[in-house]
Amino acid sequence: MEATASLDRRARLRAATTAEIKQVALTLMAAGGPDAITLRAIAREMGMTPNAIYGYFATRDDLATALISDVSTDLADVLDATWARTTRKSPAERIRAWASAFRSWALTNPEGFRLVFGDPIPGYIAPEGGPAPDATRRICLGLTGLAAVAWPHAESDSDRATFQWSDFDPGLRDEVRAAFPELPPAALALAMRIRARLHGLVSLEVYGHLQGVTPAPDKLFDADLADLLNTLGLTGAVRP
Repeated sequence: MEATASLDRRARLRAATTAEIKQVALTLMAAGGPDAITLRAIAREMGMTPNAIYGYFATRDDLATALISDVSTDLADVLDATWARTTRKSPAERIRAWASAFRSWALTNPEGFRLVFGDPIPGYIAPEGGPAPDATRRICLGLTGLAAVAWPHAESDSDRATFQWSDFDPGLRDEVRAAFPELPPAALALAMRIRARLHGLVSLEVYGHLQGVTPAPDKLFDADLADLLNTLGLTGAVRP
């Protein structure tokens, strides 16, 4: 019993230290950019020896992969939960809720947003399949879900595009076709265009480029979202 308790205590301490290492890495990135994420710098901040920190992450790339996986999974969880809560809502309401959840997450987790969608870590080599394949798949399918609910309204406009399934990555194409067999390739193109619209203002806000431009970035985001919904043929969208 005593040996088991000791192992449990050790496991809790290791988990706590691992979490602290990740948080320090994100803090260093916030202050100095992705170049600042080094195991030696983290060890120095935590009062650890470099050899000690290597017991948690053998390389900087191992730490980066863990960070990207954690951040991406957290975002995917937030977006999936939002989508599930809006099943009975109108297409416009569902898209607005998903978009607002994405923006709220990004503003709450600016370092995570920058890590996943912005600043690449110099020299980082991701594992085969990517650092967060499941979360990336879920986020991509979530975006396709936005296009799917909008498609009956946007189809007349988007149908003129000449997209083919061969225009997309085979892995992404297969995932989307399995999840949404009724959608044509132009709908996946629509999902990518929705992503571009949502990321635009959010990126400007996260990186501080709207400071000194407007004291009400939320109004700017809401206006752009309303315009997106109108573009998708969802003109009955009600502002929150």
